[in-house]
This record gives sequence, structure tokens and C-alpha cells, in this order.
Amino acid sequence: MTNLAKRIIEFVQRPGYMPMKPKTLAKKLGITKKKLAKFEAALEEAKLSGEIRFSEGGRIQPKAARGSHLGIVHRIKSGDAFIILREPKPVGLTDDIFVDRNDLKDAQNGDEVFVKLLQRRRSRGQRCGYVVEVVERATNVFVGTYLEEDESGWVQIDGKDYPDPIWVGDPGAKGVQEGDKVVIEMLRFPTVGQNGEGVLTKVLGSRGEPGVDTQMIIHEFGIPDEFPDDVLNEARLEAENFNENDLTDREDLSEMTVVTIDPKTARDFDDAISLKKIEKGHWLLGVHIADVSHFVQPGTQLDREAETRGTSVYLPTKVIPMLPEIISNGLASLQEGRTRFTMSAFIEFSAEGIPIETRFSRSAIKVTQRFAYEEVMPIIKAKPSEPIEGVSDEIRELLKNMHELAMLLRKRRFAKGSLELDMPEVRLSLDTDGKVTGAFEAEHDESHEIIEEFMLAANIAVAVRLNDEGIGFLRRAHADPAEAKLKAFSEFVTILGFELEKYQSKKHLQALLRSVRGTPQEQAVNYAMLRSLKQAEYSPMEVGHYALAEDQYCHFTSPIRRYPDLHIHRLVSSLVCDNVTYRGASAEDLIRLGHHCSTTERRAERAERELTKIKLLTYFEERVGEKITAVITGVERFGFFCRGVEIPAEGLVHISNIPASESYEFDRQAMALVGRRTGDMIRLGDKVIVEIASVDVDRRELNFKLLTHTASKPPAKKGAAKKSPSRGKKGSKKPNSKQSKPRKKKPSTRKKKSAQKRRKKR
Repeated sequence: MTNLAKRIIEFVQRPGYMPMKPKTLAKKLGITKKKLAKFEAALEEAKLSGEIRFSEGGRIQPKAARGSHLGIVHRIKSGDAFIILREPKPVGLTDDIFVDRNDLKDAQNGDEVFVKLLQRRRSRGQRCGYVVEVVERATNVFVGTYLEEDESGWVQIDGKDYPDPIWVGDPGAKGVQEGDKVVIEMLRFPTVGQNGEGVLTKVLGSRGEPGVDTQMIIHEFGIPDEFPDDVLNEARLEAENFNENDLTDREDLSEMTVVTIDPKTARDFDDAISLKKIEKGHWLLGVHIADVSHFVQPGTQLDREAETRGTSVYLPTKVIPMLPEIISNGLASLQEGRTRFTMSAFIEFSAEGIPIETRFSRSAIKVTQRFAYEEVMPIIKAKPSEPIEGVSDEIRELLKNMHELAMLLRKRRFAKGSLELDMPEVRLSLDTDGKVTGAFEAEHDESHEIIEEFMLAANIAVAVRLNDEGIGFLRRAHADPAEAKLKAFSEFVTILGFELEKYQSKKHLQALLRSVRGTPQEQAVNYAMLRSLKQAEYSPMEVGHYALAEDQYCHFTSPIRRYPDLHIHRLVSSLVCDNVTYRGASAEDLIRLGHHCSTTERRAERAERELTKIKLLTYFEERVGEKITAVITGVERFGFFCRGVEIPAEGLVHISNIPASESYEFDRQAMALVGRRTGDMIRLGDKVIVEIASVDVDRRELNFKLLTHTASKPPAKKGAAKKSPSRGKKGSKKPNSKQSKPRKKKPSTRKKKSAQKRRKKR
């Protein structure tokens, strides 16, 4: 082992070392630019020795101490935590490890830690442990509300992870006022019996002021917002150098009829479609994707910034792009009537929709016409004799052909075993100040399905070609779910009254999802199914894509907003140019990049959901006491969750907010609250009328009070559950609504106990 590799290991394994990125470690070790190549080689040598490792965020960490295990902290309301072990899990440890709050040290929710096992177990046999060391913090930056007490400044962090405020020193720093939303950086995390300590870094303003909630989320999730000057300068230089008439080494498709179909509110347009019917009844589909790789070269400041961001973030009030707008909304945006550089995938399909041949091209197109999703289906469904203003006969024919081929591909995809969960996306109606005036679930009709099918076809075609060429690339991987989770899902839907004959069968899962469509239980079943599946991620590993039923799949169609797509474009370009422009990355770099892009993608999704929740809570805050109609989406021992019908926000009806005329017990098997006196059931899918009882925006809480409950009827025929083979051994019984009523069993239990007492007295 080289001396430099030994130095790296020695530094990383020092007491008190905090995980850092390679660039930071190089500075700490005094590595000059001339020696960076040697440093990277030594870093790889140290990693291969097993003495150091890389976190998902790309930071360098020491190896686990003997007998300790690496995992993520998930704190619960009591202050205790479960440690979710990293894959691959140690032999014999399949469950999460329980850690008492006194054994957590200063570990917080989401932190990566080393944990050791204790001899004791919980009542059900679950292993207990204690935190040895915090390896990497989920974050050091938090958003909260400023307050003053005992001549000191304090910040109550938003959410429920920190019940006690954090001390931030002398009051009035940075002109802060009580009640302001602020950003702090944690200096010392709180532990049992000791307050946390932080430093106030930014004052955002009073909650409720326009834009403050958006800034809260940007800082809470650490999303890079403004672009550095050197990145903007590179983008401006690309704009100056762009010549749309210079088509050297590009296939000129500017005379081809090409259309785009996007949301009305779309700001960047990165995909366009052409389609021809050719001989033998075959189809020639052209999927033309903005060639971002032309403007963003590997190793440039633009490229490094795009990789750091990983993805664009689409908040309800603001888009935070992966690339400066001069590129994302200008040079690379496929605007109508403008020549734009593209990467084209031409796929020939048989009359039956079977892919026959694929060709890729560095091209230039000029979009003939742009459509919003809402405009497409009326055109397709219109009678031939019915004139449509602004749409030529050629375009009408193109749209109808697109619909015909897309529905054919869709039919074949589902026949192959592809799954589709109906997960409604909440969209907000906002006024000029960003306040919610209403909310709705986004529509998803056949116009969306047209583009969806063509994008899937292109992604599959690219992945198949790269795989055939033996090139390492970032796949969009979706591993098969664990059998235990599918079995639990099967038992859950059987309890609801639906039939799932073979939970391992994609066709039976498809049939189930079709059967719940339009029922009150639809959302609960779809969410339960989603929780049964593993998360899709970016990885060079060839694990396939379970939900799409594809062995080879990658993301190619959105390089303006996703870095993995840009990576794929460079590889496709290298194929077209005979490997002159880009040679790809090593397997280790692909694993690191995959982890990073998966992390930034999930961060963006969480940020969007959280800001949507905050805005909906603010909307309800002004409506405490109003009545709304809702559908029950989850049932727990402490109450039930329900989602508004007109405004799709989810809140809790605590058991104490259910009318006192009846007391309820939780029946876990039936996923219901059962009345002790009447046997009435409150279960998933039931409609309720609730009153908005209380709202706490800072804690992200919405509480309802039950007014009226309408029990849903069983969605399947009697006996449907009996047909399910997931019931277990012959003769075992699945609980139905009658069996779930516990009140009939209680008298006999009382008689037994009283008889035992009498015997003791005798």
C-alpha cells in the first residue's frame, strides 16, 4: 500500500473525524492540483483495502468497528428509535434494531450511525442495541421559529423531531424578531438532559409572508438555489457560441413533421415526436430529445454544478432548475419553429407493436406544432369532417396515428406484466402571493399515456443497445420486492374483501389494481402496494425493472432536468461518433453517481411534498371549525387518517375526537376500529364528514373531529377471501367483519376469570 493511501486511512480513522467529500479531504491533507491524480488512485486503494468506505452522499467514512453495524436512525414519538440496517444486512439480522432514547447519544432522525447489539430483547424478540458513533449527519441545517426567554434566543425547529427549542445565544442577532422563521446550523445536537446549541445563519421573515414558506423548504432540504457566477458565465458563453445553422455531424430533420405535447404550465420542452407508417404496415417512431450534452461538456463548471444538483426541483411556487435557464429554458428547449439540436431514437415497430430495429442519431429538428395535454384528445376524437382551427390535416393524422400506436404498445406492455399504480398527484391553485385558493388531483388521460409509452419505448431501446454493446451505464433499477412484503400485502387486501389469488403473479396483481379502481378502497390499496415494492434507484447493476417488467431500462428522455439522462446522452453520442467524444465512467464512479442521483431525486420529491403540505395546512388554518367530506385512508390504534374529497389533504381523527357514544378497539387484522358496544366498524375506504379541529403548520399537523360516519359496503362478493391461497393452512380462517367484532368473545372471557376466582376462594 502506498504511503498516501496509509495517510488517508490514518486521517479518516482518527477520533472525532467527520465524514467529508474527497475534495475536502484532499485540502486537509495538503494535496496540490498536480498530485490530485495520485490522491484519487490512493483513495481507491484505501477503499479497496476495506479500511474506508463511501456514504450514499459521496463522503469518505471509516470502516465499521468490529461487532458494530451501519444503519439509519428512525426516531419515533416517544424519543426512542429504530435503526434501519444498511444492505446487505448481517446474517441473522433481518429486523430493525430498537434503541432506547438513553442509548442514542446525540443521534437524530435520518443520521447514519454505527450500532452494537445488546443481550436484551423486546417482548416480541426484537433485538435491542446502542449507538456507538454517528457516522454522518442527515443535516446540520434546520428551519424553525425564533423565540426569546431568559434573555436568550431560542429556535423551535419545525416538525416533530425536536420537542425542545435549541439555544442560539444572545437575542436579536441579525435583526431577528420573535415569531420570525429562521435558519440555524446545529453546533451541538441535543441529548437526553442536555439542550442543543446552534447558530442563527439567516432570517427568512414572518410565516405567512409571500415566499417565506418556499425559502423554508429550500433551506430545510439543502437545495442549491442560485447558480455560482462561473457557472452562469459558462452558460452565457455557450449561448454566444450557439449557431443553429451549423449542422456539422448532425442529421438535418428540420423539414420533418414533429410535435411536442406538454403540460400547459411547462417551461422547458425536452422531448418531441415524429411518426410514419411505412411498408408492411410497420411504424417508424422518432423520439427526439434535447441534446443537452452539446452544451454541457464533461468536467466543466456547468457539468459539476449539474451533477451536484442531480435534478431540477419542481416546487409548487418555484422551479429550481438543474441547469441555468439560458440552457434549460432557451438553448436546449424544443420551442416551436426554432431549430434545436437533439438526440434522436428511431424505432421501427411491426404492425403488432413489436420493436424490429433501432437507430440513433445526433440530429437537428424544428418543432412543427406545440400542444398542451388538454388539447390532444379532442382533436383525436373529432370527426374527420369536423374542422379544427389551427390544426392541419397532416397534424391531425399524426396525432391519431400516435394514439393508435401508443395504445397498441400500452396493451403489449401490460400483457407482458407491467404494473401501474394510480397515485393521484395533488396540484395547488395559487394566487399572486403564493397562497392556496384551492387544490385538485391532476388528471391523467390518454394524451399523457401517448407520451408516456413513447418515452418508455425510447428508454428501453437505449438501455438494450448500451447493454448489447457491453457499456457500463446508469440503469433505472427496480429490484423485485421481498416475498414477505407481497404476502403481507395479499393478506391486507383479502381483509378488505378483494381477491388476490397469487401475490407473486404480475397478472394477478394487475387484476387486483383494476378491480379496486373507482372503489373507496382504491387509494389505500395503491399505497399499500407501493409500500410493498422497493424504491427505484439509479445503479449500474443489472437487476431489471420490476414494475415495468423490463430487463433493460434507463432514463434517456429528460436531460434538461435529470443528470442520469445527461450521462446516458453522452454514451449514446459516443456510439454515434464511434467513441470519439466520451469514454464513460468506471464501475465505482457509476455506483457513486447512482447513489448521489437517487439521493437528490428523493430529496426533490420530499421537498415538493413538504411544501405542498405546508401550503395546504396554511389554507386549513383559516378554516378551523368548517366541515368537509373525506375518505378514510389509514387506521391505527390511536385513531384514523382521512383525506378530503374536495381539497385532497390528509389529517388525523384522534380516538379522542370520535363521538363518546361508543368506545372503540383497534382490530389490526381487519385494519378497523370496532365499537365495543355495537360492533360498528370504522375502516379503510369509509366516507366521513369531519370538522377541522386544529392546525399546527410548524409541527405539520392537521387534526379533524368526526361528525358523521358512513360505513362502506364490502367491495367483493362473500367468499372472495375464502378463495385466496394466501390464507395459509387448510382450515384456517380469515377474519371477516363479523369475526372481527370482539364484543361476543368478552362475556365468555369474563366467565372464565370469575370461575377461576371462585375456585381460588374455595
